[in-house]
Amino acid sequence: MESKENILVILSRFPYPLEKGDKLRAFYQLKELSKEFNITLICTTDIPVPKEHEAIVSEFCSSIHIFQLTKWGLAFQLLKTVFGSKPLQVHYFYRKSIHRKISTIIARTKPSHIYCQLIRVSEYVKNEHLVPKTLDYMDALSKGMERRIRTEAWFKKWFYRLESKRLKEYERRVFDYFEHKTIISEQDRKLILHPENHKILIVPNGIDASFFEILPVEKDYELVFTGNFSYAPNIEAAVCLAEEILPRIHKKGIPCKLLLSGASPAKRVLELQSEFITVTGWVDDIRESYQRSRIFVAPLFIGTGLQNKLLEAMASGLPCITTPLSNNALGGMDGKNILLAEDIDTFVEKITEGLVIQGNFSSIAAHGKYYIELLYSWEKQTSILLQVLHAPC
Repeated sequence: MESKENILVILSRFPYPLEKGDKLRAFYQLKELSKEFNITLICTTDIPVPKEHEAIVSEFCSSIHIFQLTKWGLAFQLLKTVFGSKPLQVHYFYRKSIHRKISTIIARTKPSHIYCQLIRVSEYVKNEHLVPKTLDYMDALSKGMERRIRTEAWFKKWFYRLESKRLKEYERRVFDYFEHKTIISEQDRKLILHPENHKILIVPNGIDASFFEILPVEKDYELVFTGNFSYAPNIEAAVCLAEEILPRIHKKGIPCKLLLSGASPAKRVLELQSEFITVTGWVDDIRESYQRSRIFVAPLFIGTGLQNKLLEAMASGLPCITTPLSNNALGGMDGKNILLAEDIDTFVEKITEGLVIQGNFSSIAAHGKYYIELLYSWEKQTSILLQVLHAPC
């Protein structure tokens, strides 16, 4: 039996539990890559990793190295941000002491390839020239930061403006240090301001097959929106649903309950709870949240990348209403497998149609489920990445 090659994977967060998009992408990529490689996994983390979480991920790795980011180290890195030119996101996850240890691991394991998720960890290996390297930009972080400028309080705008500018420059500069680059969508690729950005390979996210299963749960909510509710675009969408969309549906005399389901709800989200709105926080099986509801609604007007929540909702058999911005990476067809709305009025109109008239919503849900099943398996998407990792130097 032919032995597997060794590869090194570096992440800025431990890839479990799956409450953030980067963790979900990393977890399922590790699962697929482990079929063809021996994986040495390196993670930084600013929170302790429970042994039971480490045990789950260790099924896909030959070894795992977890490096704790201390508060003292963070304070020093933030000070360097003030006087330096690199983005805060790069400084936050970098430590010289960790860099030395990673260099030792590379020398010992002799990987055939190094795979970095996000520019946050690129400093650790950008000058390793004896091993081919792939950088997964995942999203255009600079654009996501830029879009937050208009929604943040006036006293925070300067920071997001500065961070966006630094991220744009760093995304461009770090490009040339890596032999291969990947990203989640075409729209994000165009936002990496490098003259050869067309060489970045698009590797979308996938969906776990379990989301296509029908669960024995009652549909006791009309609307659902999911996500990590400490993330600004998700907070804004939840507030929009609760304070702008839902009241207008109620004014039409339509009884309607909203489920906001996902990890780490910010205070602003928790304050939305009412007799018509439930905020669950973390749930063990997010599939139940989808299948307890009739329509998935995602009024996302900021943010980048391919939204995992849309993949999950469509795979769960829900008709989905979202913005053209969120659909750009997904590539759904308005009126066939997804419904698009550019403003609050259109969201209210289409939700009303789904709840009262129903119309072709069942057809849209069925076509949406088929679309995701056909195009977005993790095995299919990771096969694109495998071509890069197997490529000769």
